[in-house]
Amino acid sequence: MTMMIQAQVGRMMYGDTSRIGIPHSKDPHVVNFKGRYLMYYSIPPLKNEPQSGWNIGIAESHDLINWTKVGEITPVAGAEYEKKGLCAPGALVRDGVVHLFYQTYGNREKDAICHATSEDGINFKRNPTNPIFRPTGDWNCGRAIDAEVCEFKGKYYLYFASRDKDFKIQLQGVAVAPKNSSFNREDWKQACDAPILYPELGWEKDCIEGASIVKKGKKLFMFYAGAYNNAPQQIGVAESKDGIHWKRVFTEPFVANGKPGEWNSSESGHPHLFHDLDGRTYLFYQGNNDNGKTWYITNEEVFWKKGKPYLKR
Repeated sequence: MTMMIQAQVGRMMYGDTSRIGIPHSKDPHVVNFKGRYLMYYSIPPLKNEPQSGWNIGIAESHDLINWTKVGEITPVAGAEYEKKGLCAPGALVRDGVVHLFYQTYGNREKDAICHATSEDGINFKRNPTNPIFRPTGDWNCGRAIDAEVCEFKGKYYLYFASRDKDFKIQLQGVAVAPKNSSFNREDWKQACDAPILYPELGWEKDCIEGASIVKKGKKLFMFYAGAYNNAPQQIGVAESKDGIHWKRVFTEPFVANGKPGEWNSSESGHPHLFHDLDGRTYLFYQGNNDNGKTWYITNEEVFWKKGKPYLKR
């Protein structure tokens, strides 16, 4: 069973209740695939089976507002790397196939990025080289989470979050692969031995994570989450001409947490900027008002003027 509430007319508010009996959906990522929208998102361990770990839910829609759950992605038998859990999906469609990039969960410094493919968007086949990526270098602890993959200037860029050696500060890194890549482990090369974005602004506190990338003109725009969950986490925007060097578009949050009593007063977090086939863009993000007891996913259309995004509110 899933729950959807309407905070206002026409507004998407999606919460998966199937795991713990109350709405709990995080880390959205949406694709337009074979005549429908598919949303991949993180779901918590089963209420009475904590060993089931975090997994991935799948919902479908035809209007980006009303969503119905159609599947789950759970640890596959024999895959030791994901047996404790998998979550934070990112996806792209190439040649009629959904390529899903996701992280393992529950392994601290050893969590890494994995890859799977599907011809129907629901049943996935694991990449035999999984995990496909973990970072190296003194600037990080070896962990990679929150994968986002996009094609840019003849290469694929894999954006990921890691932490510093003390496991305190969340940072952004990037790896690259050839355009003809099968996304196997041997194809990914770390693009630089340093973070590409790290917390600097007061509202970002100790964390930048959940990068979502969209190409507009000759630039890439990164919508990212600043601060850890419920700190409150809020959404910022950065831009890049080469996919590696980034500068912030705004110094204040693009989407802030809500006011006391509003549905997202605890946070507005983990963004996904969905670029639809008609060119329109929609910002999906998670929020709650009870410090993480529940989690809903919503979206808002993003508009562009003079090369910068804005919301009509």
